[in-house]
Amino acid sequence: MTPDHARAARELLAFYAEAGVDASLGEQPLDRLSAAQIEKAPAAPAPRTVEAPHVAPPPRAAPDGAPAAPEVAVMAAREAARSAASLHELRDILMKFEGCALRTTAKQLVFADGNPQARVMFVGEAPGREEDLEGLPFVGRSGKLLDLMIAAIGLDRGGAYIANIIPWRPPGNRTPTPQESQICLPFIQRQIELANPDVLVCLGGPASQTLLGVKEGIKRTRGRWFAFHTGTREIRAVATFHPAYLLRSPLEKRFAWRDFVAIRKALSEA
Repeated sequence: MTPDHARAARELLAFYAEAGVDASLGEQPLDRLSAAQIEKAPAAPAPRTVEAPHVAPPPRAAPDGAPAAPEVAVMAAREAARSAASLHELRDILMKFEGCALRTTAKQLVFADGNPQARVMFVGEAPGREEDLEGLPFVGRSGKLLDLMIAAIGLDRGGAYIANIIPWRPPGNRTPTPQESQICLPFIQRQIELANPDVLVCLGGPASQTLLGVKEGIKRTRGRWFAFHTGTREIRAVATFHPAYLLRSPLEKRFAWRDFVAIRKALSEA
């Protein structure tokens, strides 16, 4: 194999790994659902019949090992989030929470980074590959850009608190489903309440729509201020572009800079 072919093979394998491929099959195509293949498969032994009293299962019960129905998982998330009296307790609860199937495909929980006593909190949508490996939000290319944007208004990670709506990486960095977002929503709402910042910054359209309840896209929402109610107080909230979007559309950085200047002004007035 030539050096060029070897490098191309390594890049292809890296792409497969990032996309979530974790198993390989043979080189020849095989229809595993064909009648011939099914006939070759060994027959499973007949199950033993055991007489037992009939007990009606609870409604919407899930089989062993299967995730609960979305509405059941959302209710469980709300109860679990409410029971957390501190950010440390909330993290421990999330470590044990089994209502979101993303935890089974992610390497680890990505809870938060920065200073939980900071006056500004940044919230994105979900962690990516680098975040999943390190267990911290915004540590990849978009995270480095976020650090530069924060530094431009005189802050660093020691003066900010950073999290995501969803604390587990979706397989292959796919977009989280609405059900996954709703299941994780009570936890990030409680996280914001416990951190209690003066300014909440929603990074990107999904974070803005989920936390602020807006329907418009980020280009219509960015730069606008909203009131985020925690149940105990009202926090000023603003939407801006996600750093990953700015990496793809660098011309939009001028608008993000305006948003961050407004964030700096809001912090000075708070």
